[in-house]
Amino acid sequence: MRRSRRVRFLSDSDIDSGEDDDDNEDDGDGEEGSSAARRWRRRMRMKCLSCKEEYGGGDAGTCRECYEEAGETKEELKREIDDLKSKVNFLRLLSVGPGPAGTSSVTRPCFYDVVLVASDSIDSADSECVSIPAHRAVLTSRSPVFRAMLENEMEESLSGTIKISDVSYDALRAFVNYLYTAEACLDEHMACDLLVLAEKYQVRYLKTYCEKYLMSRLNWENSLPIYAFAHQHGATSLLDAALSLIMDNMDKLSKQEDYMELVEKDPRVVVELYEAYLSKQVNTAASKDPKGVSRYSFQEKRYTHDMHMNNIIEHETTNGTEDPKTVNFFI
Repeated sequence: MRRSRRVRFLSDSDIDSGEDDDDNEDDGDGEEGSSAARRWRRRMRMKCLSCKEEYGGGDAGTCRECYEEAGETKEELKREIDDLKSKVNFLRLLSVGPGPAGTSSVTRPCFYDVVLVASDSIDSADSECVSIPAHRAVLTSRSPVFRAMLENEMEESLSGTIKISDVSYDALRAFVNYLYTAEACLDEHMACDLLVLAEKYQVRYLKTYCEKYLMSRLNWENSLPIYAFAHQHGATSLLDAALSLIMDNMDKLSKQEDYMELVEKDPRVVVELYEAYLSKQVNTAASKDPKGVSRYSFQEKRYTHDMHMNNIIEHETTNGTEDPKTVNFFI
């Protein structure tokens, strides 16, 4: 018994040595000695709680590698916890609950000094219920547009109310949440709404984040409306990605479900698509024939381009939407 208690703290090399000593013991011990040695070895080999690998009895609960790893990540975990605590505190500042007589009230003191209101709720009787409280310090630090509004003697600064047009309450809430936490939960519709707000209030990182999300969801079916959307809001990366996809499927463009709708709403975008395609074809031909592009090939592509332009002009004239500016643009 004494021997067993003493060797529990030996190193692995000592254990191996001990095993050799057991093997060389007097045969008189017989099977009893062999059985005791097996029990001793089982007792000395344990499994790490983290990696499940066996380790020597000198370590306490975890192997040395896992223990060292845990020490290295301790500071990272502490920073992450502090970060989460800060975000929770910010979210508490935004928490709004029902107050007396159906009005909104802040559930705990938060000292907000400005409210944001979506335009579709301004004239409604319960507009107070959908207003979002915020802090000038946060808004001005995150958006140059808010800074200009709130640091000068503009209406928003004097009244403490910022009315934001053409936005839903949910989108505005998500926008304010991003300003506080730098996080956003997106679907395609929300990504479009937040990109519009990010462009309007010059929140650059949010705009980039929404662009990347929409690029990850880009396919042939939604390429045309996304191209038009990116064109309207200056989303360059998203525009290039959608344009590349459309160029690769130009023969199917006029058959797209959204094609005629785009012709009616914004024919200039359709014209730009055909011009981009024509330019791409000419450049491709020039790269294959450095001494000069075949005139026949160029004229053939130009004829196809003009046919599409004539179809658009004819559609505009038939629907009575043609005006001098549009005609001059097409010519």
